[in-house]
Amino acid sequence: MCGIAGIVGNYPAFQLDAMLDSQHHRGPDATGKYFDDGCVALGHNRLAIIDLTEQSNQPFIDNSGRYVIVFNGEIYNYIELKTDLQNLYDFKTQSDTEVLLAAYIVYGSNCLQKCNGMFAFAIWDNREKKLFAARDRFGVKPFYYTIQEYSFYFSSEIKALHAAGISKLPNEKVWSSYFAYGSYGLPDETFWEGIVQLPGGYFLEYQNKTLITKKWYCFEDEVAKQPQNLTFEQAKEHYILLLKDSIKLRFRADVPVGFNISGGLDSSVLLAMVNFETKSKDENDSKNLQSINAYTFYCNHPDYDELHWVEKMIAKTNNPLTKVLLQANEVPHLAQKMAWQQDEPYGGIPTLAYSKIFQQARKDKVLVLLDGQGMDEQWAGYDYYTQLNEATIQGVSDSPYKKAMLSESFLSKVKKPVYPTPFEDTVLNKQYRDLFYTKIPRALRFNDRISMSYSTELREPFLDYRLVEFAFSLPLDFKIRNGQTKYMLREIASEYLSNDLVFAPKRPLQTPQREWLAEDLKDWLSECFTKVEHSIFSHWFDREELKRELQLYFNGNRQSSFHIWQLISWYEILGKAPENQS
Repeated sequence: MCGIAGIVGNYPAFQLDAMLDSQHHRGPDATGKYFDDGCVALGHNRLAIIDLTEQSNQPFIDNSGRYVIVFNGEIYNYIELKTDLQNLYDFKTQSDTEVLLAAYIVYGSNCLQKCNGMFAFAIWDNREKKLFAARDRFGVKPFYYTIQEYSFYFSSEIKALHAAGISKLPNEKVWSSYFAYGSYGLPDETFWEGIVQLPGGYFLEYQNKTLITKKWYCFEDEVAKQPQNLTFEQAKEHYILLLKDSIKLRFRADVPVGFNISGGLDSSVLLAMVNFETKSKDENDSKNLQSINAYTFYCNHPDYDELHWVEKMIAKTNNPLTKVLLQANEVPHLAQKMAWQQDEPYGGIPTLAYSKIFQQARKDKVLVLLDGQGMDEQWAGYDYYTQLNEATIQGVSDSPYKKAMLSESFLSKVKKPVYPTPFEDTVLNKQYRDLFYTKIPRALRFNDRISMSYSTELREPFLDYRLVEFAFSLPLDFKIRNGQTKYMLREIASEYLSNDLVFAPKRPLQTPQREWLAEDLKDWLSECFTKVEHSIFSHWFDREELKRELQLYFNGNRQSSFHIWQLISWYEILGKAPENQS
């Protein structure tokens, strides 16, 4: 996993260096540049995970010298792909980077269908003077771009484009919809004017100052291809096989691998599968089993901490467990730092707590972590899937969005997001929305910036496309039965873990954000609101309504703190420049 950057067209010499410097945290092991004079500048920040040798540094040039790649991510099935390509390309390294480049040379854009991985990459053809770039199916890895004065700029993070001199102007349409509907933008949008992202499952070509984008992954078509009319047991057996293979592939690394764990069902399954994979490597090596580090965070608050559940789970496997504490007094500094890392609004205090895991893992030299993202969306795990509403937040009955806080002029810019409904079933359409438009895209963005800010790699085994497609295709009765969500997943977990863990209720909140903001951090919160009222964008808001909402919150109206955090996040991103970005 790394950082990529590039410019096609005319560019001052300093721009690429500035872009790479801003993304150094994504790849501290090596920085490389490639120039096709007068045509392109490509840059790469490397975090070495597979084939740690210098020969695998990037930009990577093929044997003919025609093609050059900058690549962020991992191709998990690179060993199998390399076997298929062995007689078609003369490999010089053991890297997945060279396999990906060879696959493109042999198969063209069809190579994407053959890749199981997370990726965002760009390949320059210096004969045709053409850039090809692509992003993985679900958009795990980022790809941002902009066109300025007939030059095409791209990068892994928005800050790199700003470092190149691209204007830093807020996209008022996206910001207004964020406040009014909690939307983080459509798959191609960002919170910054003129900067867009390549959606997951798309590729682009840029040649002769002409940009073409094309969708290469059609989820609906792949779901339709899944096995039909399976019994519950047949479906469960097939899913377990896919799950084990997904975990196995994501253990491919030349650096230590660990995993993140909470007290929920998804983490229970991850724990079970991680240990199954480790045992299968060597049945006689108990030390190997115990070498896989687990990480969790806690806040010293009995109403939210999941340590009891985590420790109960870990007691059955004896994995080393590192517990990372977040305290209320750390939040102001971490919020400022996180705003710089994210470039856009993020998910509040849980995101800050989660970031401390990666900070600790880096100190421990555990450079790859697995986590359990993606199960709720493929197994219909949220309560609102079976409710007649448009909710996207679990466990909230009143609307968490406070449109009254917005001024009339800013509210007029709001456009309610409308999501496709490609399936006949309402629940499937909600799952589809969460996978491609709401929950998963924003969680993946949060998690990419968090992990990369500490130069660590995060892998999402439950977002293996084979798992998602198959689970999505199964009958609703396999997912929700007798009021129990993720029913088949619980049946799978029960084969490895005790029922009190498997059938524990879902806990939507993991940190005392509501209490801390109203009590421990009351002065800081008041200061943030005051500064919002006096910022250069204060005309976005109704000042009296801001004061009223804050007072209501302090007086005990705390079912949701989302609107409160929106203002904090807005202030940290737009209201000031961070004093310390280290």
